[in-house]
Amino acid sequence: MILLLIGGILFLLYAIVVIYYWQSWKDIPVYSGAKESSLTISVIISARNEEENIGNLLQALAQQTYPAHLFEVIVVNDHSEDNTAVIVNQFPFARLISLQEGKINSYKKKALETGIKEAKHELVVATDADCIPHKNWLQTLASFKEENDAVFIAAPVRMTADHSLLQLFQQMDFMALQTITGAVVSKELLTMCNGANVTYTKKAFEEVNGFAGISDIASGDDMLLMYKIAKKYPGKVHYVKSPDAIVSTAAEKTWTSFFNQRIRWASKANRYDDKRLFSVLLLVYLFNLLFPVLLIAGFFDTRYWWGLLVLFFAKTLVELPLFSSGSRFFGISGNPFLFFLFQPLHILYTVISGLFGQFGTYQWKGRKVK
Repeated sequence: MILLLIGGILFLLYAIVVIYYWQSWKDIPVYSGAKESSLTISVIISARNEEENIGNLLQALAQQTYPAHLFEVIVVNDHSEDNTAVIVNQFPFARLISLQEGKINSYKKKALETGIKEAKHELVVATDADCIPHKNWLQTLASFKEENDAVFIAAPVRMTADHSLLQLFQQMDFMALQTITGAVVSKELLTMCNGANVTYTKKAFEEVNGFAGISDIASGDDMLLMYKIAKKYPGKVHYVKSPDAIVSTAAEKTWTSFFNQRIRWASKANRYDDKRLFSVLLLVYLFNLLFPVLLIAGFFDTRYWWGLLVLFFAKTLVELPLFSSGSRFFGISGNPFLFFLFQPLHILYTVISGLFGQFGTYQWKGRKVK
């Protein structure tokens, strides 16, 4: 029964990691009472074929409580084939820049780099064209930056969903990932953050040579940049745990787009210089891989199926406190039954995205990238 022994060891290590994340998340104080600030901000948005979303984002930016004269909005049009540029031009406060680059592998990084180069202000706030920020978003980020002397700020992202199982699963899974994001950034482990809501200084971006050294992969405009800045500015990377700092984004509408998104996220896992981070990711992957292995082994010895069931329930129980804590902060229904029901799907996509993220290609924004 060596396989079950290995499974027990992997579960024990996995449980320690998950409990550590849960405790770390709980230890982060909720930031409230944002103070007035006079910091000037450049909001940078990369947009490709976002005619359905960009207008909603710009309208939300127009309604920010932060004084309009203290921030600018730059939209970098990434070769859109729809009416994205037409819609942006309907908002006088937004400056439109068109990306001129030819065929490259990371258009988003090039778009952000182009926008930052044109930015007039020192504090850069980056978000995605399909996001909607809270009305106090910029006020909270500016105040938090001043109070903590932060050079890089990772901020929360919430996924909205309809009533389909696909979108409900994404919402719950993404919420758990965001909770872990807060935990690891607060402990300076720096394994996760989301480019839909990051803030950093233009000076820091330039001092680490922007995306140089990580521009050969399509993703990583968030985590890998955060890692570069953290090495240059130790102790200056922070996570802001505030409901007012949340931006919302919609869940993917199809299984294909969902898997492409997750493969894209997983594609940067082998780019960490800190091998401790890779070790944690490897542990999580191997633990999830254990489930299909036990399922197959059970056809030769049914005792493996009993082992699978025990690990399945144990995995759910150890993750539930983290899931519940995140649900309360993000205002998402933490239905334990759905959480249990979605476990097989979570295991499946973790195994698939982890594999194809390292060895495969994927479609994103109408392009095939690696």
